[in-house]
This record gives sequence, C-alpha cells and structure tokens, in this order.
Amino acid sequence: MSRRSGFTLLEILLALALVGMILVALNTFIFSMGELWGRNSEVRLFNQHVNAVTRFVGDTLQTAAFPPSARANSVPVAPVQVTPQSGVADNLISFYLPAGCRLLNWADRPLPEVNCSLQARPNDGLYLLWQSDLELNFGTFPPRETLITPLVTALKYDYYDPVGKTWTTVTTLNLDPNNQPLVPERLRLCFSYGKLYRETTVVVPEALQGLGGTGTPIPEVQQGVPYTF
Repeated sequence: MSRRSGFTLLEILLALALVGMILVALNTFIFSMGELWGRNSEVRLFNQHVNAVTRFVGDTLQTAAFPPSARANSVPVAPVQVTPQSGVADNLISFYLPAGCRLLNWADRPLPEVNCSLQARPNDGLYLLWQSDLELNFGTFPPRETLITPLVTALKYDYYDPVGKTWTTVTTLNLDPNNQPLVPERLRLCFSYGKLYRETTVVVPEALQGLGGTGTPIPEVQQGVPYTF
C-alpha cells in the first residue's frame, strides 16, 4: 500500500518564510542601488555634459581644418579680432565652416560660408559667434551669438615648447614679437557647476592636406566620446 507524499504545513511555512526573506533582501538591494545611483546623478550628468561639449568643440574645429573647409594658404583655426554685440573687441579663436553648423539658428534659410568664433564669458558660458560671408550686413553688424553651454566659465590656452618638451597653460593668448596673438596647440575648457569643476582639452588642428593628413602630432591628446546635449 503506497503512501501519498506531500508538503506538510511546517514545510510550507518555512518555504514562505524563505521566499519572503529573499524578496525583502532583493527589495532592499534594489532601493539601495537606486539611492546610490540617484545620489551620484548630478556628478554623472555633469560629466556627460562636459564630455559632450568637449567632443562637439573638437569635432567642429576638425571640420574647419578638413578640405575643402580650410581656405587656401590660411590657418584653419586662429585668433581673430572680433567685436561681439557687447561692443568690446577681443582676439577670439576663430574658424570657417563652409556648410555652417547644426547649432546655428537662422531666421531664414541657412547660409553657407560661415565665420565662427568661440568666446567664454565668466558669468554666462561658452558662446559661438557667427556670421556668413554672404550676408548683406557682413562686417557691418556684429555677429550672431549662440550659447553652447552655460557651464564653461573660462577658456585657457595650452602652448607646447618643443625644445623643453613642456606645456604652458595661460589665460590670455601669447603674443609674437610683433604683438600678434599666437595659435595655441590646445584649448582648455573650464567647466563649473556648484562645487563641481573640471577642465578638458581640445587640440587645435592644422590644415589637413588630404584624407591621410593629420598635421603635427601633439602628445597627451584627450580622446573624446560621442556627444548628446
């Protein structure tokens, strides 16, 4: 005569207790991880924004140096005296984009052959100043202004000494013997948000002569990541 096997009441209670303990532990783990993730979200989002802006600036400067963007017999990225809407002229890192840029907000259809400059304002952020050669008021009216990010508080400039093999970071552009501003090897973007602060570097490219040309290699180049504003 066979006996029917089954769970006793005690076994069922023990199983329920074990499942309950596992669910409580899993729930505690999920909430603790969520709390840690949320606690660091500000830092994470800040770093994502910093990487995005750095990559955007680097890609834009590379576009200015790539044929046919680079004008013949000219430096693709160089200091140019620009008078913004404030009326105060300054030597700004400038470049030329034949097809414009996705950040440019035109009132009418976009125009090609756009002259661009970067300006960092301590209390406002990093601005892109731009104006097309084809505009009727080119050179008469000040350039348009587009805010790239409010988190850049300053632009610094890195110069490389090939003799001493050293870098020098300055807050104003170095001058040659004729008091003309020199092109730096790198731009240094200074980001600030509350207690968060970070500096990133962008290489100032030379004119690219073809698909294989990359200009003079500079050591310690920071690699970018895909950008999403």
